[in-house]
Amino acid sequence: MFDIGFGELLLIAVVALVVLGPERLPKAARFAGLWVRRARNQWDSVKQELERELHAEELKRNLQDVRQSMQQAEAGLRDQAQQVRSGADAFKHEVEQPETAPERVIEPRPITPAAPAQEPAPAAEQVPEQVEPALPVDELPASADKPGSGQERAP
Repeated sequence: MFDIGFGELLLIAVVALVVLGPERLPKAARFAGLWVRRARNQWDSVKQELERELHAEELKRNLQDVRQSMQQAEAGLRDQAQQVRSGADAFKHEVEQPETAPERVIEPRPITPAAPAQEPAPAAEQVPEQVEPALPVDELPASADKPGSGQERAP
């Protein structure tokens, strides 16, 4: 705080001893110490008050930042909820609305045997494949529909 060295303090003590005398010097020293303590305490209280104010202001700033981020998150969630609701409403409307166009029926195609490979296999390894023509379900023989009719189908 003050740049006072030991030599300067010694000079002040000698001048005080000469001016005040040995009888009043201890009282003056106590009085000066009291005022120095009061000034130091006052300075500390001002410093603590300033630190509390800065800390409170920092907390308010942090609270405001958190509040603002929460509002942004809330707005984002509301937008997403609105999008989900509109998608659900569109899906519900689509499901509830009867289709005006007739349904497309996909006809099954008969299975045709695969084309022979480019390179013929050796004669010893050739196995003739038997392909049964696919019968539509409507044209199955009556005996094949009944279980236990005596005819078993090969897998």
